[in-house]
Amino acid sequence: MKPHQRDAEKVKDFQRKIYFKAKQDKDYRFYVLYDKMRMGHFLRESYRRVKRKGGAPGSDGVTFAEIEAEGIEGFIDGIIKELENGTYKPQVVKRIYILNPNGKLRPIGIPTIRDRVVQMSCKLVIEPIFEADFEDSSYGFRPKRDAKGAMPRLKKELKGGKTEVYEADLSNYFDTIPHDKLLITVGKRISDKRVLKLLKLWLKTPVIDEENRISGGKKAKTGTPQGGVISPLLANIYLHLLDKVVNKPGSVYSQEGVCIIRFADDFVLMGKRITTTVQQKTESILTRMGLELNREKTKVVKAREKSFDFLGFTIRYDRDLQGRNWKYWNIIPAERGNRKIRKAIKEVYCYGLNNSPDKLVKRLNEKIRGWINYYTVPGVTYPGGAKRKLYWYLSDSLQRYYRRKSQRRSKLYRRGAFGILVKNYGLINPSNYQPKTLANA
Repeated sequence: MKPHQRDAEKVKDFQRKIYFKAKQDKDYRFYVLYDKMRMGHFLRESYRRVKRKGGAPGSDGVTFAEIEAEGIEGFIDGIIKELENGTYKPQVVKRIYILNPNGKLRPIGIPTIRDRVVQMSCKLVIEPIFEADFEDSSYGFRPKRDAKGAMPRLKKELKGGKTEVYEADLSNYFDTIPHDKLLITVGKRISDKRVLKLLKLWLKTPVIDEENRISGGKKAKTGTPQGGVISPLLANIYLHLLDKVVNKPGSVYSQEGVCIIRFADDFVLMGKRITTTVQQKTESILTRMGLELNREKTKVVKAREKSFDFLGFTIRYDRDLQGRNWKYWNIIPAERGNRKIRKAIKEVYCYGLNNSPDKLVKRLNEKIRGWINYYTVPGVTYPGGAKRKLYWYLSDSLQRYYRRKSQRRSKLYRRGAFGILVKNYGLINPSNYQPKTLANA
């Protein structure tokens, strides 16, 4: 067994043990965790996972290449010493802004690679504890769970008659999580003061933006930066409080037959009827948690009469296209997702005018494959129409792309670029492409 495999196996073995302990005793508080997260095999495995995810350097500008040029072992040993003698302090988080599909800018915090490694090590140690507590209705940022997994559950509930849907939208969730209440929630399972101190340090790490303005710091009372390794787990831990209330036997929700499906801060409540009592109860819980609903976007939808969007899918109750006199739940890629893939393809063209066909196809396939894989859930979703539209978009846009390159004597102009790239270079044809897991089924 190779060294990295031994590290990974040691981490998994610890995680299994701590998960079963947490599962068996729901009230147990874990108190010796800090010593685990500063072990070499945890930090080496953390570095591998952080590197695998990639990402830009943080505020110190240090890259993976620079770390490896100086030696990974020295880098890991330095972190171990800082954690052992208590001198570890997180560095300033770099803030960048990315454009959302709705046209608004979303802030993303990028910790340094060093801080991402320490956060990953902490996550590897404490995540199994909370995984033992999390509800089955939660799908976001969890091992072996994703947005695709939420769709079968949603369709099952719709077929079961829960066709009134409370679409909730939280205002700036990651920026409004109260530090004190979050740490109290974490403290119900973790009593190791050194781990709690680390979490507090990360929550209160100053943020520097592109104009060198610094915000946050010791006086910050809310928020966990999107982009941090530990942030999704902390966000899940806090909203788990809502899951528990909704799923609790004897609650207003169970009495009304209402269930919740949640992906991080996106969630829907589903029932045969969403009463005013349920809505008021939900608002009351969130208010006590220090969170706020976006009232313009939060609404109740009668799904048999009107479509709604959730996790990038549009859910509609459509008439059968074969002429049969019945309807079915049609779950398709939302138009926002269609625009997003077209924009991603356009960006490939914009930055690829000098690319060879091989390089262009490789970049296009990465985008197309990811989009199709996300929206294909066998027996649940129906992305066929969107795939055909993407086929026509590719056919047309590639023709225009090579027309622009014709000044450079491109051989593919006027020769049916799409067909040639599919046949000779392996470009994915969206109209008939199936993910490997389906093709081999």
